[in-house]
Amino acid sequence: MLVLRLNKSGLPQAWITLEEAAKYYSQDRVLFELGESKRVLRGGWNNQGFQSRLTLSSIIGCDGKVTPPSGKVPLNNRYLFRRDNYLCMYCGQKFRIPELTRDHIIPRAKGGRDTWTNCASACNRCNCFKADRTPEEAGLSLIAVPFTPNIYERFYLMNRRILSDQMVFLGSHFSKNRTWENVNNKDNVGS
Repeated sequence: MLVLRLNKSGLPQAWITLEEAAKYYSQDRVLFELGESKRVLRGGWNNQGFQSRLTLSSIIGCDGKVTPPSGKVPLNNRYLFRRDNYLCMYCGQKFRIPELTRDHIIPRAKGGRDTWTNCASACNRCNCFKADRTPEEAGLSLIAVPFTPNIYERFYLMNRRILSDQMVFLGSHFSKNRTWENVNNKDNVGS
């Protein structure tokens, strides 16, 4: 289990391990907890026979400097394919990771840039057929509009094992009309 660490204003900052979360708790830097999932860490025994326990929440808001996240989500194939639900954006079929490629909607040979809004997941067959043409020139159409993930969507893309309460929190901030399959994060396609 990874814990979603928020800053005191509620913006996601990082996915942290249980040990890192325990450190925030022990330093009394946890300001608030969200979510229903809890994990109990057990420690040593005292001289009266009691074992120490620390209950960690799956989402914690921590004290500290509030720095706005850069907002930049690195464009890489792992995040791109996950954004597109492992679907070819031309034929609509689902594929494993090795069967997908990054397609530049406006080809790089025609000045297209390597950006979230100009890239889509494509199967090898569709990408080879499209070649260095635009979708219109190749007689193809996209099944979804490419978008740049926001900060909450970035944290969804970064973690493959999101707990349901973490997904509810993140999903409530997703771009309008954007839903991902497998909201309980069982997308082990290509794992």
